[in-house]
Amino acid sequence: MRAFNIRQLKNNPSTALRAAHEDEMVVVMNRDNPTALLVDLEKMALPDLESVKVSLAISLFKSGVISVGSAARMANHNLSDMITLLSSLNIPLTGNNADDAKNDMEVARQWLKPIQ
Repeated sequence: MRAFNIRQLKNNPSTALRAAHEDEMVVVMNRDNPTALLVDLEKMALPDLESVKVSLAISLFKSGVISVGSAARMANHNLSDMITLLSSLNIPLTGNNADDAKNDMEVARQWLKPIQ
């Protein structure tokens, strides 16, 4: 187990992530108080890591933290399967903003337009 203070984590997060991958876990300290743990998902011996990745991808997408494309990559799904999964869970693919939805539809139309 290793400990990193917040400044170390901010200045060089890859070192803390590497330590979490190599060791069992990393404790993030705020002054002398432990405030968080970094744990490599593969070291947690989860019975179904792929399902955990899918759940994390859905949750992060639903929260607006990542795009549907990023969620698909995180879940190791192709984009159409991810869209189908989100739709089956009644999770909207666009936010409530009408302008964003309009823009998304225009991008989709351009993308689907046959090449001439």
